This record gives sequence, structure tokens and C-alpha cells, in this order.
Amino acid sequence: MLLSYILIAISTFTLACLIVAGIRRWAGRGRMLDIPNERSSHVRPTPRGGGLAIVVVTLAGSWLILPFVRSEITVWQWLAYSAGALLIAGVSWLDDLRSLSTRVRFAAHLTGALVVCLAFGAWKGITLPGLGNVNLGLWGWPLTLVWIVGLTNAYNFMDGIDGIAGAQAVVAGMGWALIGIIVSSPLLCIVGILLAFSSLGFLGHNWPSAKIFMGDVGSAFLGFSFAVLPIIAARSDPRFVLVGLLLVWPFAFDTAYTFIRRLCRRENVFAAHRSHLYQRLVIAGLSHRTVTLLYIFLALGGVFLAINILIIGD
Repeated sequence: MLLSYILIAISTFTLACLIVAGIRRWAGRGRMLDIPNERSSHVRPTPRGGGLAIVVVTLAGSWLILPFVRSEITVWQWLAYSAGALLIAGVSWLDDLRSLSTRVRFAAHLTGALVVCLAFGAWKGITLPGLGNVNLGLWGWPLTLVWIVGLTNAYNFMDGIDGIAGAQAVVAGMGWALIGIIVSSPLLCIVGILLAFSSLGFLGHNWPSAKIFMGDVGSAFLGFSFAVLPIIAARSDPRFVLVGLLLVWPFAFDTAYTFIRRLCRRENVFAAHRSHLYQRLVIAGLSHRTVTLLYIFLALGGVFLAINILIIGD
């Protein structure tokens, strides 16, 4: 089994690298360039949309391995995830080509979240250290929807400097892969590998200084996917609600803190800005590379805590 995981990782990384290179050449001909403005963290026009490779490789790979994980998930359930992911990725790709309204993007995110909840159900409870299992009751549905839509947008908001979104995906994906091995879940392991190594293939082109940006197509897809995994896993173990949050906690915390801070200051929380914690670190003089490495370190801490929750609980 380990050899199979290694082959999947190598194939995913190689294919993602090649597809990103192709998108980079296509977008670089003026078809999809990110032009710097007063809110940008880059200074020269840069191709974007490289995250499309992550979408294609992850979804194609997941369907190829589906026959081997049918004991964990049904075809219809995975079709629901894929439909939601494609809807969000498709709308985000259009947004990369030409800006769409916030309402259109939100409608796509909410629809994708509803499709997933109907297929897998909402969270029924959450296990918290020191409190044990907390029954969510009817609150499970709105909390699950807010989680999916929130993380989908949070990942998009956090994709603002070179390498940060791809690096978080590599760490979180590998975290899910390790967890899949620990709890004997080939589904969690393989999907984690697909997300991690397709993102690593992209990161080779996006590590500071970036030659291509992920674009909304990649960031929204990753946020949606990392939101869905703990919903799938929590059907059998409510600890996965907290585990899923810990694997992406730097992005979730930065977004939540910034949102609350702007709300308290009575700012328009829907207006574009550069007040995320990672953006303020760059404005303060830290390089993209330094800030990205800091967030990698924080994300690794989340993986360590998540794994310990599962091991101690056993």
C-alpha cells in the first residue's frame, strides 16, 4: 500500500508541474494576467490561473481511485463533492478571467455547500478537549454551511502573497494523508496526497518570487476541499471536526481575526483591503518568503496537535 501511495504522489506532482507550465505559457500571452494595483503585493504583471492544475489533477485522480475506496464512500456522494467543487472552481475561473459580482460567487459557494451537506449530512457533534462530545443538534446544519462557505472564502482571502496558499495546501494535505494512515482510511490518505502533491507541483512555479499565481480557481477549490474532508470523516468520529480546523488553523484564524477586527471598527467587511495579518507583516517589511515560512511553521503545529488528538483519543 505504501508503494501505491508513493506512486500516486510522484504521478500527481509531475502531472501538476506540467499542467501549470502549460497554463503559465498560455496565460503569459496576455490571456490572464494579474495587473498590479494599490492593493497588490506584486509589482509586475504576472500570469494567474495556475490553480486550475490542482483542480484537474485532484478531481481526475480521485475518480481513478474511487473503486478502491468504495467501502468508505458511495459514487453518488463523491459525485456531490465533485459537482460542488466544479461549480465553485468554474465560477472562480470565470472570476479570474473577468471579475464577477460578490453575489454570484457567494451563490456558487452556498450551492456547493448545500450539495455536500445533502450528500453527507451536517455535523451532529464536536469533540472538544476537556468537554468531551458536544451535541450540536439543529445548530449542526448552519455551522456546517458556515464552515464550508467560510473556509472557501478564507482560502481565497489568504492567497495574497507568493507561496502561502500552495504551502498551506501541502501541509494540510500531508496532514490528512498521515491521518488517513493512522485511522486506516485510504480515502482520506489518497485525497490528502492528491491535494498536497498537486499543490506542491504548483508551488514549484509559485514559490517566491512567483512566476504564476494560483487564482481564485485554485484557492476556492482548496478551501472547499479542505472544508469537506472533516465533514466526510466526522460521520464516524466527531473528533474530526476539530482536527479539520487544526489542519488549516492559520488561515482560519487570520481570516476570523481580521473579519472581527474590521467589523468592530465599523469598516465595510466586503470591501477589498490589505489588513490581514500576513499582509500587515509584508507591509511591515518582511519578505513573502519569510511570511510564507512562518505560516508553514504554524500549520505544522496544527498538524502535530491534530494527530495528537487522534492518538490520545485512542
